[in-house]
Amino acid sequence: MNATIYAATTTRILRQLRADHRTVAMLVLVPSLLMVLLYFLYRNMPAPPQGPSLFDRIAITMLGILPFVVMFLVTSIAMQRERSSGTLERLLTTPLAKFDLLAGYGSAFSLAAAVQAGLACLITFGFLGLTAAGSVAWVILVAVLDAVLGVSLGLLCSAFARTEFQAVQFMPLLVIPQFLLCGLLVPRDQLPDWLRWISNVLPLSYAVEALQQVAAHPGVTAVMVRDLVVVAGFVVAGLWLAAATLRRRTP
Repeated sequence: MNATIYAATTTRILRQLRADHRTVAMLVLVPSLLMVLLYFLYRNMPAPPQGPSLFDRIAITMLGILPFVVMFLVTSIAMQRERSSGTLERLLTTPLAKFDLLAGYGSAFSLAAAVQAGLACLITFGFLGLTAAGSVAWVILVAVLDAVLGVSLGLLCSAFARTEFQAVQFMPLLVIPQFLLCGLLVPRDQLPDWLRWISNVLPLSYAVEALQQVAAHPGVTAVMVRDLVVVAGFVVAGLWLAAATLRRRTP
């Protein structure tokens, strides 16, 4: 990587993102609005006799899932747009390395993810009354890491798509199965063995488990640290594979 080229790439992507007001609104506001919707959905549901309320249990998990989904969708379409417009092919004829480009995308969208996660947590904890045993800072960290995971997987999937519509088609293939098996709908230890094995190799499962650890424990646990390391490993692997599969010529 070249630090100057990497910084210039990150700046260019941030400028493009700032000029696209609809995308900025989607990145920043949609997760917060969905959390408000979730609050009104579960506000009148009876609380269990023991443990957190239904809203608390689901909301803290959704704070990690929503950034992942939104960033996957936006990144895969944005990279495919670079490819279809010919911008990517022109960039790769310059000294710009593939990893400079992908790392620039990761950094730019990570900044957007930090704003997104901070606003969502501010609204959910400050105005909607979500409670957790652990620190809100850990929730924001996991949410940002989930968003970067969505960025890396979105960049990887965009390499196999020829149109923006094809990029969106990867969502039911990679995102929805993780949503179903991450432990939100059914605890992972209650899944059938073969589904639990699949869940164990999906990164979102570890992100959700890390958030559940924050919700249940006031301090940092070994399980949470392990989960964060696993998710970070998936981020690095996703960016590396995206760089390896990024073509210099547009089909």
